[in-house]
Amino acid sequence: MDLDTLKTTALEMVARGKGILAMDESNPTCQKRFEKLGVAATEENRNTYRSLLVTAQGIEKYISGAILFDETIRQRTGAGVPFAEHLTSIGIVPGIKVDKGAKALAGFEGEKITEGLDGLRERLSEYVAFGARFAKWRAVITIGGDMPSAACIYANAHALARYAALCQEQDLVPIVEPEVLMDGSHTIEDCYEVTEQTQNVVFSELREQGVFLEGIVLKPNMVISALDCPDQADVQKVAAMTLSCLKSTVPAAVAGIAFLSGGQSDEKATAHLDAINRLAAVEGAPWRLTFSYGRALQQQAMKTWSESRNDEAQQSICKRAKLNGAASDGCYEASMEQAA
Repeated sequence: MDLDTLKTTALEMVARGKGILAMDESNPTCQKRFEKLGVAATEENRNTYRSLLVTAQGIEKYISGAILFDETIRQRTGAGVPFAEHLTSIGIVPGIKVDKGAKALAGFEGEKITEGLDGLRERLSEYVAFGARFAKWRAVITIGGDMPSAACIYANAHALARYAALCQEQDLVPIVEPEVLMDGSHTIEDCYEVTEQTQNVVFSELREQGVFLEGIVLKPNMVISALDCPDQADVQKVAAMTLSCLKSTVPAAVAGIAFLSGGQSDEKATAHLDAINRLAAVEGAPWRLTFSYGRALQQQAMKTWSESRNDEAQQSICKRAKLNGAASDGCYEASMEQAA
C-alpha cells in the first residue's frame, strides 16, 4: 500500500471546482432509463452514450473523476480508445464500481446488504490492469417503521470497511458510499439521526480495518427531507443540518466528501451543494465538499441524446458539470442556469 499514491489520487478526485461523474449504472438500471426514452438498451447503445459523455469538449474542466461500470471499462470510445485510457489522457481519474448490488438482508424484512466481497481482491487487480485508480461501493440504508436496524447498519458498515481495505491494498482509492435513502415520508430530523448513526458506525469500522483515511473519499447523502415528506426543508436548513452532521461524524483526516444526489432534481442538487459550501466557507470545514452525481448530471443529456441531438447532449452534460463545479466553490447562482 502506497500511502502517498492514495493521498495524491484522493486529492485529485476532489480538486477545486470539479466533481465526479457517476456513469456506473448497472445494465438493468440503464435499461429502465433507456426504455423510458424509447431507446433500445443494447450494449452498443450503452457504449455510444457513455462515449458521448466522456468525449464532450471541455468536460475535463469540471469533472475530476468518472466512475465506470464493469462493461464500460472493457469498452472503447467512438474513436477506438479504451475508456480508462481516454479519461487519463484528458486528466480525468478513471474509477470502477465494484459492488454487486444491494440484496435482501436475511432476517430483516425490507432492509438490504450490499454484496460483492467474494473474489473482490482478484477483480480489483484486473481493474487496476485496465487503468482504474479508484473504486466505488454503495450501501443503502432505509428509513421507515422499525428501520434501519442496528444489524443492517453494522453489516453494511463492515462490508464497506472490508472493501476499502482491499482497495487500498492495491493502491486504489475507495469511495465509501453509505446512502441513507430519500424514499419515504420521514422528516429531515429523522434523516439527520440515521445519517449520523450510520456514519459513526462506518468510521468505527474503517478504523477497525486499518483503512488510511487520507486515502478515501466519502460519498454521503445530504441530510434532507424524504421525497414524500409533507414538510420539505428549505435549502438553508439542508445545508446547516448536512454540515452539522458531517462535523459530528467525519474525521478531519478524510481527503474529501463528494455528495450523491440521491433522487434530487438537477437544480436542487446544485443549489444544495452551493449552500453547503457557502456555509462551510463561513463556519470552516476540514475537507473539500464536492459532488459525485449520476442522474443529476446526466438526466437532460440522456434525454437529448435519445432524440439524436448529440452536440446538444454534450453541451448539456458540460453545462450541468460547470454549474456543479461552481457550486462546489460556493459560487453558483440560479441565474446561471439560463446564462449557461
